[in-house]
Amino acid sequence: MRPAAGPGVEPGAGPERVEPVRRATGLLGEFNRAGVLGYADVHVARRLGALAGEASEEVALACALAVRAVRQGSVCLPLATVAGATAVDGLSNDDVQSLPWPSVAAWEAALSDSPLVAVGPEGRADRPLRYVGGLLYLDRYWRQERVVADYVDRAMRVAADVVDPDHLHAALDRLFVTGSRAPSPSPSPAPDLQRLAAVVAAHKRFSIVAGGPGTGKTTTVARLLALLQDLAGGGLRIALAAPTGKAAARLTEAVRDAGDRLPDQDRDRLGVLTARTLHRLLGSKRGARTRFWHDRDNRLPYDVVVVDEASMIPLTMMSRLVEALRPSCRLVLVGDPDQLSSVEAGAVLGDLVGRTVPGDAASADMVASAVPDDLAGLSDGDREAALRAGVVRLSKVHRFSKEIQELAEAIRRGDQQPELLEEVLDQGYSCIELVDADPASPGFPSESLRADVLASGRSLVTAAREGRAEQALAALEQHRVLCGHREGPHGVAWWAQQIETWLADDIAGYAKDGVWYVGRPLLVTANDYQLGLFNGDTGVVVAVDGEPRAAFRRDGRVDLLGPSRLSDVHTVHAMSVHRSQGSQFDRVTLILPPEGSPLLTQELVYTAVTRAKQYVRIVGTRDALRAAVRRPIQRASGLRG
Repeated sequence: MRPAAGPGVEPGAGPERVEPVRRATGLLGEFNRAGVLGYADVHVARRLGALAGEASEEVALACALAVRAVRQGSVCLPLATVAGATAVDGLSNDDVQSLPWPSVAAWEAALSDSPLVAVGPEGRADRPLRYVGGLLYLDRYWRQERVVADYVDRAMRVAADVVDPDHLHAALDRLFVTGSRAPSPSPSPAPDLQRLAAVVAAHKRFSIVAGGPGTGKTTTVARLLALLQDLAGGGLRIALAAPTGKAAARLTEAVRDAGDRLPDQDRDRLGVLTARTLHRLLGSKRGARTRFWHDRDNRLPYDVVVVDEASMIPLTMMSRLVEALRPSCRLVLVGDPDQLSSVEAGAVLGDLVGRTVPGDAASADMVASAVPDDLAGLSDGDREAALRAGVVRLSKVHRFSKEIQELAEAIRRGDQQPELLEEVLDQGYSCIELVDADPASPGFPSESLRADVLASGRSLVTAAREGRAEQALAALEQHRVLCGHREGPHGVAWWAQQIETWLADDIAGYAKDGVWYVGRPLLVTANDYQLGLFNGDTGVVVAVDGEPRAAFRRDGRVDLLGPSRLSDVHTVHAMSVHRSQGSQFDRVTLILPPEGSPLLTQELVYTAVTRAKQYVRIVGTRDALRAAVRRPIQRASGLRG
């Protein structure tokens, strides 16, 4: 069980607004007036109570809090800890805990007698709430959680096909380099943990390749798939997928690039793979948001399914995916469990990485025999997770500096070892800057931030005006301002306007040529499959023979599109941290939310920092940064077991 979540709102938004409900009385009314419950929470609880003839105030409050939990990303409500774990913007913890919370005993007695609640796994299936093991669920989420948990437990108990050790070792020696075996002709040596991930996938129906940006996850996937094809003698039906169109396009390009570096026979056997969104993989039904053509009665026709950016997958989608897999299919999830999770309910990847599963002793022994005993950086706990739970966490970073890696690790461990952050900041690394000031204070911003904005802006505009689309797109990735909020002096809208003002003051004629002015940075906000553009893609308007054209990089090439063909695009001088997931920039500036913001979390800062390749600037008070790294998002779930 995980503790109840703190306040949560849609990523990029400001603090949650709670409207008073005039007709709410009793406990519902008191918690609503205190700011704990919103209109939707109260309305659902009152409506369900009216339909079932339930008059208990304790049941109504529990129901409303369960709805609130889902809105904030949790899938259930832990009754024993909810009072201490509920945070409300503008209220102290003492104020929240002073509210008339029912005792757990009173709650359990009321829920057990309620016509709204099914008690235990065997409780009635026609009730909207379910109470199991101290956790109160909206019943649909309990069922989805059980689908995922049952799939993982079943997959880990059953070993995959028998693997010939000699064949496996020969393929590993060709595809991976380790200190204990002969060198490979492959030009990109891989560390032992990548080898371990491939071995685990060869022996198990379900596995996870975890790790931060730049740890070689996609390279591992390509080699892992080549290994599986070799062991099967070719002919495996493989599907690549991701939660978003942007992530799917990036996965396609990355796997092809990594595949091109494989030995000839492995590259030919792997073939050309194209990733799709999960919605497209499962087959969306018109008018049905969470039901698909492929389900438990119409399974996907694949032998291997790999899903990238798995941290972004909510519980509902994960349950639909595993339902649609054939029993013999291997599922490999790839992602960073420390990043921000889905905007919907559930933190499935993090839960599965931390889940205790029974495992299969025989397959664990086979995996152990196929890898060296002295894997660098692998603790006994990590080894056990790999051998029994199928989880391999890659740790060697290839993409950004060791100093930024140190900062990211200090942030990731900040709730348990807060002193690590201070140690990194006190080193005075030239590639890490903390602007210890509130962005909303008079006299802000910092000159270093303005200098970065202008340097990248000048490069972009010069290249765009000269028609050099490739260089303009490269300039777009030189520096990016990332925000936690959407509005206010800490938000995307405010900073976008500030940056536009700086650029207009510095660059003659900037943004004077109408909406499609040359040098305008673009952000796609909706998928356009006809054009091959996806939500989150970025581009820039460039001059081509005196006419504006929108330049985007797709499949390793630059495409020029007429602006009239674009519909859902915005100007992107700044973006939310959540939207930046999967992107990388040379230099990153993070605008920290204020210290009291519910969005100021460890995951927000970690995600932003790991977008930077060369330099990271954090704008916000040192106290706000300290508060953030001590505050991991805690989504309540029963999935970890």
